This record gives sequence, C-alpha cells and structure tokens, in this order.
Amino acid sequence: MWSKILSYLPDWPIWAQAFLLFLVPILCMKGYQWLRSSLKKGTFSNNVHSNQEESSKTSSNEETGSYANIRLTGDYAKDLISVKTTFGQNSDVCIREFAIRGTNTPAAVIYVEGLVDHDRLDTHIFTPLMIRGVPDTEQNIFEEPIEENELRAYVRCSLLPVGELLEVETLQEAAQAVLHGKNALLIEGISGAFIVGSAKGKSRSLEEPVSEALLRGPRIGFTERLSDNTGILRQFGGNNALFMTKHQVGTRVKRELVIAYIEDIANADLVAEVEKRVQDLDMDIMLESGYVEQLIEDDELSPFQQVQNTERPDRVVSGLLEGRVAILLDGTPFALIVPSTFSMLLQSPEDYYERWIPGTFLRMLRFLAATIALLAPALYISFISFHPGLIPTKLALTIIQTRQGVPFPSVIEALIMETSIEILREAGIRLPKPIGPAMGIVGGLIIGDAAVQAGIVSPFLVIVVAVTAISSFSIPTYSAGITLRILRFVGMFSAAIYGLFGVVMFFLLLCSHLVRLKSFGVPYVTPAVPYSLSDWKDFFIRAPLGMMKKRPSMMHPKDPDRKK
Repeated sequence: MWSKILSYLPDWPIWAQAFLLFLVPILCMKGYQWLRSSLKKGTFSNNVHSNQEESSKTSSNEETGSYANIRLTGDYAKDLISVKTTFGQNSDVCIREFAIRGTNTPAAVIYVEGLVDHDRLDTHIFTPLMIRGVPDTEQNIFEEPIEENELRAYVRCSLLPVGELLEVETLQEAAQAVLHGKNALLIEGISGAFIVGSAKGKSRSLEEPVSEALLRGPRIGFTERLSDNTGILRQFGGNNALFMTKHQVGTRVKRELVIAYIEDIANADLVAEVEKRVQDLDMDIMLESGYVEQLIEDDELSPFQQVQNTERPDRVVSGLLEGRVAILLDGTPFALIVPSTFSMLLQSPEDYYERWIPGTFLRMLRFLAATIALLAPALYISFISFHPGLIPTKLALTIIQTRQGVPFPSVIEALIMETSIEILREAGIRLPKPIGPAMGIVGGLIIGDAAVQAGIVSPFLVIVVAVTAISSFSIPTYSAGITLRILRFVGMFSAAIYGLFGVVMFFLLLCSHLVRLKSFGVPYVTPAVPYSLSDWKDFFIRAPLGMMKKRPSMMHPKDPDRKK
C-alpha cells in the first residue's frame, strides 16, 4: 500500500524545484532588508567611523580649510598679507592695489582671471573709486571717521554703484566668493570685505531639450546656469506664490541649490521634508543633480527612480501646480521633481497639448510598450523552453522550423541578442552625433542578419528582440527605460529557471516591491494602490481638461481645486 502511495508522489527534482521556488523569494527579501539596514546603520563603514570618531566630534562644528579662522580686521597691510599668503600658489588670482581718489586710503580688489567681466569690473569698481573718488566735502569721513559703521555705510551707499553687494567677515568667505567669480574689495579701516558681483556670463543659448524632444510644445530647456533656470521658471510659472529658497550644498566645493514650490498649493510638510534632506547632503561636491537625486531618495536599493529629472520648464511648472517641489542645481540643466510616481515616468507633456483622445491613446500605448519591453523576452523563453503546448499549433510549427539548426537553448540566444542590442545602443549614444544613429541602425541590421544566416539565433527571436528594443525607446524618461532594460534580464533568468511560473513570480515580486515603495511619503504606484478614483482621470487615460478640476489628492495640496 505504501509503495503505491509513494508512486504517486513527485520525484526529488520536482521537490527541489518547489523548495527553491519557495526559498528564492524569501532569500531575496531577506537580503534586500539586510542591505538596506546596513546602509542605514553604516555597517559597511563602521571601521572608518570608529577611527575618525574623535576627529569628527572636535571638528564637526568648525570650518575647514587653510584660511578657516582668519578674520579680516580692517588693518589693510595685515589683511593683504593674509590674502597673498592664501592665494599665493594660484596664478590666476589677481590682486589689484590702488588708493581711493581724494583720500590716501589704500584698497585692493581680488578677483580670478577668466571668471569676471572686466568691463563691469572697471565700470562698477575702479571708475567710482579711482577716477570719480570722494568729493572734497566728504573726505573728512575717511580722514576722521566717527566710527567704522559710518565709513562702511558711506562706501556702500555712495561709492559702489552695484546691485549685488555683500559683506563678509572672514577670509574663508571672501575666498569662496572670489573662486566663484566675484570680487572681494578690501579697504583700510573697514573690517571684513565687500563682495561685489561681476561674474562673466558664460552660458550656452537656450535650446530644445535633447533628452525630451516633443513634436508639439515649447522649444526651450534649462541651461547649466542657475540664474538662467530660475528666470526661465519665473517666466513660465509667473505666480506671486512661487517661492524659491536658496541653499549651499557641498562640503569642500560649494554650489548653489534652489528649492522651488508654490506656497499656497504645496503641502508644508512636503516642503519641510525636502529642505531637511537637502540640508543633510554631505559630499565634497555636487557635480550634477544626479548626486542630489541619489542622496535624497527614499530607497537607494530600488531599481526605480523615485525622483523625476527633466530639462523642460513646462514639466516643472506643471509639477509645481500639482503641489510638487522642484530642485534646481547650479551647473546642470536637469531639474528634479519630488515626489515622483511610476505613472509620471510614462507621461509626456505632449499628452496635454494634444486633444484628450489622441493623448489617451498615446499614453496607453506607452504602458503597453513598457510591458513589452519588460516581459517579451522572458515570455519567449518560457514558452519555447517550458510551455510549447500553450503556443497555437501553426505558430509553434513555424517557430520550430525557424529554430532548426540553432545550437543554443532559447535563453542563451536571447542573451546573445539582448546583450548585442544593449552594446549597440550604448555605443550609438557615445559616438559623435552624425554617425551614432546610423551605426546603431546599420549595426543592428548587420548583426541580426548575420546571426540568422550563421544559424546562431532564430528569425523569430530577432523579431522579439527588435520589438522589445523599439518599445523601450517609446518611454519618455530615459532613466525609466534603463530600469526596465535591467529588469528585463532578471525576468529572462527567472523564465530560464522556472518557465512561466518564474515569469509570474518575477512579476509578483516586482509588484510587491512597487507597492511598498514610496517617494517622499507618497506611494509609488498611486493612484492604483492606494486606490483613488478621482486621480484615475490622469493615470491610464488623460481625461478632457474640463473634467480635471482637482489636483492629485495623493499630494494633499493646500488648494485642491484647479478650477472652481
């Protein structure tokens, strides 16, 4: 009897596969939780932190640098020696000494050659001080000043006809301003230094964004200059409630960062959270907004971007009007929008510029393309290797005929083609513009045709890979396309191990991760989970503009009404 019962039980390979099918998700989840907790607690750098603990305690609240604690006292000779000692090895730093006309008061201007506009420097500093000087009736202010503040106020109000004028007390602050293209003015008898702005306007002209081309819409994008970007944003979103707060980021090389939001729309808690994360940034330099994006996102181990980047001012303004917050960094044309959701990555500004029917059609087409780009190769592998019975008979016979003579299993030939396409795509991006697109197209055709002729891959797989590659190009956000391309390989390996069950398992794990993911407290897959019927008007479909009277409820805006 027992032998008959045991004969109905599966063989041990089936039990092993079932055990692995149960164990792999648990191991993946535990490993993910361990990595995340390790990064949060600093497990990977405990030794470094323990070695530097004492030094960090003593220097955490102190300024760093060779001229950190040097104060400018107002003694011209002493201050000038400190300046020359500090900048002695910098050949591009110029120190122009002179005397203020009408008095015997010595002064000096410190600036960096190549960063300042010499015409503005001559017009706003040298001409007022060296040519016009101090009138005879007011020279007694310099000869016998009642107090330093009187002399300081006279210089600010009467001698320097400039709009951008600041005062600093330490040499560190003055040097930092000079190295950023401004001028430091030292005057005998006045402690500290005047910082006069005359930076040379080196910036490219306004051009159409390269990464987000549209057929219909504004032909203008951000530039690398922060002042230009804030001006563009003011021009597009001219609103009295548009607030922009400036911050300094970078511990060694300071850069300006602006947080923009509409005060009577954006949730106050969201703005406070963004400012807190920006103030907690701790790196030597923020070379690009990608640094900021990675340091402020909620889950650094997730393959999905939780902060949207864009070059388009109209996309930023539309995000601000929904209650989101924008981050602009000096030196990069890419602005950041937070919080971000998955549906935003598949939306294009062109959806709103066209009528709602074609806008809806194009958006649904992108969702379909994203699904194809993610799962098409995995489904091909699972059907060919594990479940050929699920394929219609005529189609199965055609596929079998095209695969005759192919020496590799389906997963190997799929990996060969997908890897080749990814290499061609990357090479096409890095090559010069005139030959990059041609190389990608010609290279794909030549490699695909040669692989089929050599019998390495089947023609049907070439069609699948080509459709997959084209689908990934339809995603408006380049970073989202990279994520789907990476996850595509994970799905292919899951299909190679478990077949269609592996694809289903991979998709469920992906969905569970997306449901748990948040961006600045907003669930990543809203309005799908948690369900919000009112926000579905701008999710899979793009409802007529007259119907979208409410702002997204997930943002909890102060003013929820777009129109009364």
